[in-house]
Amino acid sequence: MRPPMPLPGSKRRVGIQRALAWVGLALMALCFVWVQMLPMSHSVLGDRNTARKDGRVTLVVIDPGHGGQDSGAIRDGVLEKDLTLDVARRLDQSLRAKGLRTMRTRVADEYVSLANRAKAANEQHDCVFVSIHFDEGNRTAATGVNTYYATRQHGKWPLLASWLTFVQPVSNEPENFESQSLAGFVQQALVARTKAVDRGTRSEQFYVIANVNHPAVLVEGGFLTNDDEMRKLRTEDYRQQLAAAISDGVLRYRELARERGSRMGNDEPRA
Repeated sequence: MRPPMPLPGSKRRVGIQRALAWVGLALMALCFVWVQMLPMSHSVLGDRNTARKDGRVTLVVIDPGHGGQDSGAIRDGVLEKDLTLDVARRLDQSLRAKGLRTMRTRVADEYVSLANRAKAANEQHDCVFVSIHFDEGNRTAATGVNTYYATRQHGKWPLLASWLTFVQPVSNEPENFESQSLAGFVQQALVARTKAVDRGTRSEQFYVIANVNHPAVLVEGGFLTNDDEMRKLRTEDYRQQLAAAISDGVLRYRELARERGSRMGNDEPRA
């Protein structure tokens, strides 16, 4: 039996597809090499290292997740973006009442890109970053709160790397113990205040915390897919408890950082 004859133009289409594939691979390789060769901003690293050594935390950047056309999780007319904004407002008030300055990445129902959220935090000094979210699970039984931190934080990267996240180079810095410590304090306070199931702290390279050059955490305050948690999240009292817990955790971290900075200052040789 004779093999079927190729359709007219099929060889040309296959050739074009192969050529485009090779061009795409070449561009990816070029981008990877380009980003690897770019030096990390010394000013960014300097700001972060200075803040960690002296233990100062004078500002909390609060990041209400989602917003605008990005609603996040949805359950029975309740939108994650509205919950995060409400808890952020309550957290703002709590921290200000305790003497800390605050800044929110959004104060209304508006869309803010992940890159701009990280950029807003990176322009600040002596601060920590808290991103607020709520979860949804594949099973309605999924429940509890957890707090994420990035094992390694990249700081500022060029515009290209903000959307080609897969070409971001791995940092040569040691593991991010500051953010891990902040996550631990926030998680402990969340469980103590809300009595929710403790899902612990976890390391995850979420863009919005991996690209901030300050101690940064992302809080998941419960599952919209869980009936019991959904009933709680509908109440102002529970959302206030979530905000108070995050505030407790931040203040505990600030206290420890201040003590550590004071000890390091006392250990410096005197002239």
